[in-house]
Amino acid sequence: MSSESPHAIVRRKLSDLVQERLLGQIQDGGLTPGDPLPSERELMAQFQVGRPAVREAMQNLQRMGLVEIKHGERPRVAQPSMGRVIGTLGESMQHVLVHSEGSLEHLKEARVVFESEMARIAARRHTARNVANLQRVLEAQAKATQPSAEFTALDGEFHLEIAKFSDNPIFITLSASLFSWLTDFHRHLVQSPGNENVTLLEHQAILDAIRSGDEDQAVRQMRDHLNRASKLYSVKNLVSQAGPLSG
Repeated sequence: MSSESPHAIVRRKLSDLVQERLLGQIQDGGLTPGDPLPSERELMAQFQVGRPAVREAMQNLQRMGLVEIKHGERPRVAQPSMGRVIGTLGESMQHVLVHSEGSLEHLKEARVVFESEMARIAARRHTARNVANLQRVLEAQAKATQPSAEFTALDGEFHLEIAKFSDNPIFITLSASLFSWLTDFHRHLVQSPGNENVTLLEHQAILDAIRSGDEDQAVRQMRDHLNRASKLYSVKNLVSQAGPLSG
């Protein structure tokens, strides 16, 4: 058992304290998006710390998507962006998928629920323009070399277009991120021969259901499509069919 007293004072890194102070100024409204932050020298004097502590704090805030750092310029408070926030999770998500047992299954399940609802919303809110954009992507995918990186990218674009029917930037960003996380994890299997024509037929069925405004059919087709594909995305298949994972 640890002999450390529950009342012991925990020593914190100076960079954490600097980060906390700057974060407080941003969250309290003292600094707003686009505002420049004080220079390194000014922050060193203000907080009575050295340059390494200031730089580490800035780098942490940049990774959090709260600060933009450009060479030769003062750091600025970043403009709010869902894409930036979710994008910062990419490397962490890959780490989780590779090293946390069960995480891949949880992510696949979450995607089925999310994408099914996107299909429902698309069927409910579809417009001629939305449908035409979705049709364009599907036609481009059908013309792409199979298998190829282009085919895979258009696969993701097809699902992204469906999310765009919602006009909700959070849904759109989540759609792109979910596909990116899964694709990065099983890119070899996605590009293996034999599955492309099935994907195209299933995409066409989803498109037809959305175009007709049949919400239940759109959900059913999307769920069947993802569940069929999901059976391929197991670690066992990745190792046996695709060889060692890259990256």
